[in-house]
Amino acid sequence: MKHGPSADRKAYHHDTANAKFGIVVAEWNPEITFTLRDGAVDFLKQQGVAEENIMVKYASGAFELPLAGQYMAKHVDAVICIGCLIKGETPHFEYISSAVSHQLSELSIKHNKPFAFGVLTVNTEAQALDRAGGAFGNKGVEAAEAVYHLLSLANELK
Repeated sequence: MKHGPSADRKAYHHDTANAKFGIVVAEWNPEITFTLRDGAVDFLKQQGVAEENIMVKYASGAFELPLAGQYMAKHVDAVICIGCLIKGETPHFEYISSAVSHQLSELSIKHNKPFAFGVLTVNTEAQALDRAGGAFGNKGVEAAEAVYHLLSLANELK
């Protein structure tokens, strides 16, 4: 079974490449998050998005992503939030992952624009590496593709 977007997806709406994209990256676990960031940027460039239409900013950790994303939303058409939460021995992981996912979902509706949940929530560093360019691809690419697809849909419906 293939995971991710449908292989027979139609082409994206041509106006989408002119949109402005914001990427907010958590600095915690940078060996993972910076790889996810690079994947997102590469995907957008492959779609023809000009470098000046891609704004990358940083937040301390995943918990700060929703507020940073809200700040970013004022300046762009779509926001990609990238982070990495690795489960530890305390319930901290559950609190942070739940809060961040919930807040990013609410921001998307509040601002009526795509917000990607490019936050890995994994049990081990090995699982994170598998999702940051390893065995399971680069989830930063998938996050960028998700917002790109939604913007394309919005353009089609105009």
